[in-house]
Amino acid sequence: MARTRLFPSFEKTLPDVSGKVFVITGTTSGTGFVAARTVAEHGGEAVLLNRQSNRVETMLASLKEAVPGGRFVTIECDLQSFQSVRNAVAEIKRKYDKIYCLSNNAGIMATPDEATVDGYDTQMQTNHLSHFLLTAELLPLLEAEAAASGDARIVSHSSFGRLRTPEKRLEEKYFGKNGGNLGGNEVGMMSGGSFYRYFQTKLANSVFIYGLAEKLKEKGSSVRAVCAHPGGADTNLGVHMNLGFFMNMMMRVMRPFMIQSAEDGAMGLLTGMMASDAKSGVLYGPKNNGTKGEAVAIAAESYETDRANIDLLWRTSEAATGVELLPH
Repeated sequence: MARTRLFPSFEKTLPDVSGKVFVITGTTSGTGFVAARTVAEHGGEAVLLNRQSNRVETMLASLKEAVPGGRFVTIECDLQSFQSVRNAVAEIKRKYDKIYCLSNNAGIMATPDEATVDGYDTQMQTNHLSHFLLTAELLPLLEAEAAASGDARIVSHSSFGRLRTPEKRLEEKYFGKNGGNLGGNEVGMMSGGSFYRYFQTKLANSVFIYGLAEKLKEKGSSVRAVCAHPGGADTNLGVHMNLGFFMNMMMRVMRPFMIQSAEDGAMGLLTGMMASDAKSGVLYGPKNNGTKGEAVAIAAESYETDRANIDLLWRTSEAATGVELLPH
């Protein structure tokens, strides 16, 4: 397990967030767990969105042990079902009239070429499409907070995988009802069909935020749209992968040089969620898109802000989810 190096000093820079509500997906482990714990430690209320499993009870017990008196609310939300997402949204709206932050943290990586119940690629629906739906449905509550306090945030978690799509563009077929027919279950060292589909979702995450920040600015909104990447964080994201004996041995040798703790990996995410100086339309993560290090602002690649990529993402995401998000 990677040793935490930078997080304790970083956390001291985060402000008090008492009275603010944070909705976070994927909190049973990794960066999402760290984010939920940190929000509570700084006085905020953490609304935890996860699919139903025994891990939820274990997570909640661990969070309450770490932050006695912390405010945690669990809501079932399976990101591989649009209906489950809509059910979670309905419950959130029954409980709250405004929220401060939506943290689109949850993600899966290099999973088999399979379809969700809605017919979409499991990675694309989990990592992007359901978060697009959450954002569209919860934006009124974020706008309500921004109107009341002058600030609210939408934060999406990308990765340096966004830079690995060979064509440097989004492809429409990955956003359609083509789950199980996109090709390739092979898993290499950041290569193969499983990873290619993952790279598309992570590019979608950053393109989404850059496009969203632009649209919010055009609207005159005070809601910030921020992106993050965790570097090589020590989480459960890739525990299911079998890279073979040789590659597994290589990873063991390289691990100390490439991997940081989940706490250190959460610094970019928490910068977007809580830091007073986090800027809309900016991605935060280890400098130079590295695997380790303090979270800093990283310049966008030209294809991440490309109008054709943003337009494709918006059109296909709205078609898939059946919602309009900040239409012109």
